[in-house]
Amino acid sequence: MTDKELTPASSFFRSEREIALSLKNVSMTFGGKKPVIALSEFSLDIHKGEFVCILGPSGCGKTTLLAIIAGFLAASGGSLQMNGKEVVGMDSHRAIIFQTPTLYPWMTVYDNVAFGPSVRKVPRKEFDPSVRRYIELVGLSEFADAKPYELSGGMKQRVALARALVNEPAIILMDEPLGALDAFTRSNMQVLLRDIWRGTGLTALLITHDVDEALALGSRIIVMSPRPGRIVGSFSAMFSQPLDGTAADDAVRASSEWVELRRTILDLINS
Repeated sequence: MTDKELTPASSFFRSEREIALSLKNVSMTFGGKKPVIALSEFSLDIHKGEFVCILGPSGCGKTTLLAIIAGFLAASGGSLQMNGKEVVGMDSHRAIIFQTPTLYPWMTVYDNVAFGPSVRKVPRKEFDPSVRRYIELVGLSEFADAKPYELSGGMKQRVALARALVNEPAIILMDEPLGALDAFTRSNMQVLLRDIWRGTGLTALLITHDVDEALALGSRIIVMSPRPGRIVGSFSAMFSQPLDGTAADDAVRASSEWVELRRTILDLINS
């Protein structure tokens, strides 16, 4: 499906930047007496610096898609390339954040964030500045020595975000990481994600059920069909540019462009 008319900023993402991740006719079938086709002929190019949000009804294959991209699952068919090279298994170039923070409870915030570089046997004197930088970036410098059980849900997700970013991945994958948070914390985390995306130019792929969250964060929104999952809609959305986490955001969310695109996406999902 052709995107709606692109804004100049959106066009830049699509036409001038290199492709970070490319899926061509990816399919996934789970075996058994009654095989289940989770994905069918799924094709998508994600350009460097894009923030792509994927929406769709429950059971449409969103999480399966993310698992294939992360390298947890091997697709039944099609191809997956990152920076022009075939993706085989997991690696540090594709970081993933889940809905529930998977932190090590016996480690401090610092040690959780430093886990990746430590496993790769990077000398501490080399990774220490980056670890502290990302802990500061997510606003947890005062909690560097705290254990996960001493943190709120939102703080734990910030640790998970810093742990993913410290590895400087080519793309960060997020499977509804804000879904379990209360409304206030979720809003603050959206502001944080938006600011980090703007400030670092990272490439991001977010799975979410929340249309407003997709509109607030995404530079492009992909809508999937019910199982077997395939793309039925692709929309450019640059509301993340004017949003700044202040009261002025209400005007953006009340704009005719926001309301119209929200209604279009919801109609597509519900149909």
